[in-house]
Amino acid sequence: MMILGIDPGIAILGYGIVEYKGNQFKAIEFGAIYTDAKDSMPLRLEKIYHGLEKIIDKYRPDAVAIEELFFNKNTKTALLVGHARGVAILAAAHKGIRIYEYTPLQVKQGVVGYGRADKKQIQMMTKTLLNLKTTPKPDDVADALAVAICHAHSGVFEGLFKIR
Repeated sequence: MMILGIDPGIAILGYGIVEYKGNQFKAIEFGAIYTDAKDSMPLRLEKIYHGLEKIIDKYRPDAVAIEELFFNKNTKTALLVGHARGVAILAAAHKGIRIYEYTPLQVKQGVVGYGRADKKQIQMMTKTLLNLKTTPKPDDVADALAVAICHAHSGVFEGLFKIR
């Protein structure tokens, strides 16, 4: 199974393509889509959409796993991230790919086995599971890979969680 993990963001959207076969993980590609704060919101969202569209066309993932929005004190930031998240969901939906959503707690449990794991623990386990030499940077990329791993560990391949 090929999984596209996404950590949504407006300035940096992390992504990771992970292959999961026979309880083995392999990182196929990972990186980030960057947008410039000087650009208009529509232009930034368009860049995210087309960037994800290219990744989806190239790798043809079986599933897209995306992190649900974590609300913080900054409402403006939450709204901007929500826009990017919506565009990411739309890009996958337009390609007919099943979309699975995971809370930060579910990602931590799915990768580390502990819902209160800190960022360093998640990054270390992601690096170990994917047999990477270094932790992917920026953090958004490591988080996207963790979301993909969470999906594989969830055992949900045919609609037991939210499917869009």
